[in-house]
Amino acid sequence: MASKNAFPGFPSAAIEFLADLKENNDREWFAPRKPIFDEQVKAPMLELVRAVHVAMMDFGPAYVGDPAKCIFRIYRDTRFSNDKTPYKTHIAAWMKQSAAEKGTGSAGFYFSVSPTIVEIAAGIYAPAPPTLLKLRQRIAEDHENFRKTFDYPKFKKTAGGLMPDSLTRAPKGFDPAHPALDLLRLKHLAVFEELDAAIATTPKLLPEIVKRFQIMVPFVEYLNAVLLPPKTSSKRPMR
Repeated sequence: MASKNAFPGFPSAAIEFLADLKENNDREWFAPRKPIFDEQVKAPMLELVRAVHVAMMDFGPAYVGDPAKCIFRIYRDTRFSNDKTPYKTHIAAWMKQSAAEKGTGSAGFYFSVSPTIVEIAAGIYAPAPPTLLKLRQRIAEDHENFRKTFDYPKFKKTAGGLMPDSLTRAPKGFDPAHPALDLLRLKHLAVFEELDAAIATTPKLLPEIVKRFQIMVPFVEYLNAVLLPPKTSSKRPMR
């Protein structure tokens, strides 16, 4: 990989900070240490997202945008959660099509780093009911082509598989005997892979993310061809 697109890995202080945050997840601890978070965790994350974007210009330019807008806030939304701890204990980024309108349900690319795991994912997580229905209807009609985007040995070896959360029975309005019932029952249309957390502090992190994002493109593009207007879908040919 070209040196201009290198990322040395997160500093060990970043991982230590996130580990300490897990043990001290309260405002009194975090507030005076926010400058440390900004310097040791957020700044390297911005650098990593920029490097991923440089690589994605070759295979997913529609998903390249403002790195600062790709990074999730460290603050948790606790309004509807029994867990009232105020901070996330990982740092994560989400890359969607830059042309997608705000609030539009669409598929994209995700990665997160924590002291215990690195997660790399793509697709759409917990889509709103109308969005999920639209995807299920298309998959019901075209499941063989959809499977081709992720159900083959190289993909499974490189990028893992589908998130397994499923309904216990066929969704309303769909045939319980449908040959793609396993797909229609899914609550998320997303693929993911988990890596050892130790890779986060090494130069290997960037190429491992890029390698997986590249093979995930047809999966994401299939979903976005359903969800987004034609003008915002790059419609790369399927494998």
